[in-house]
Amino acid sequence: TQPNVEKGVDGGLLPDANGKEPSQGGQREDRGKWQKPRITRKSLMKCCLVKWIIDSTTNTQGPESSDCELELSTVRHQPEGLEQLQVQTQFTKKELQSLYRGFKNECPSGLVDEETFKNIYSQFFPQGDATTYAHFLFNAFDMDRNGSIRFEDFVIGLSVLLRGSETEKLRWAFNLYDINKDGYITKEEMLAIMTSIYDMMGRYTSPSVRDIDPSEHVDKFFQKMDRNRDGVVTIDEFIETCQKDENIMASMQLFENVI
Repeated sequence: TQPNVEKGVDGGLLPDANGKEPSQGGQREDRGKWQKPRITRKSLMKCCLVKWIIDSTTNTQGPESSDCELELSTVRHQPEGLEQLQVQTQFTKKELQSLYRGFKNECPSGLVDEETFKNIYSQFFPQGDATTYAHFLFNAFDMDRNGSIRFEDFVIGLSVLLRGSETEKLRWAFNLYDINKDGYITKEEMLAIMTSIYDMMGRYTSPSVRDIDPSEHVDKFFQKMDRNRDGVVTIDEFIETCQKDENIMASMQLFENVI
């Protein structure tokens, strides 16, 4: 039987970009290359940030299109027009309207701060410590590095994570692991991210990641990625290794499960 899945305010918010329910699970081409599973509505609703937005709209009736556009002027930060965001993302205008309603309900100023991210992830992972991971994830969304996330950055990031190409997702993941944003990933940075994920959700994985030393996991991955043995991983090394090594690519599902 299928598990119960929460639905959005319209009974089916955020379907597949093509309006279809694609098949579950990863698929392989004839060459045997692993392909990431396509995103379904059910898997979208597993996204903590999407659920946070949707939950905030279930008890309110948001404005329709014209009202939604008019209300953009009531917030301190006005996002780009929804039509422009529709071009920049893989979301439909209806989806963007629904996301904006929830975003506005939770963040009337039009901006999200780091404390909000920490609250979101502490709610979804109450028996773990989500503080450090939420900090790293916030910094990955905070494109301007000014301590707040605009609605545009929020939905553009979500679009990449949920409906982007394999390469786009890997580029975003690289940005997350590159904590100091110098264009390289060090072993210490990779360990910090992995440890924060383990601390937040280790007991919920099967087999439990708490049974594995994060440093052993990172040592194995870093050795494969640092191809020229210079002690850092470039974005090209990161993407090429992930795409060629299906074990590493499959492990990225752990990362996707905590967005």
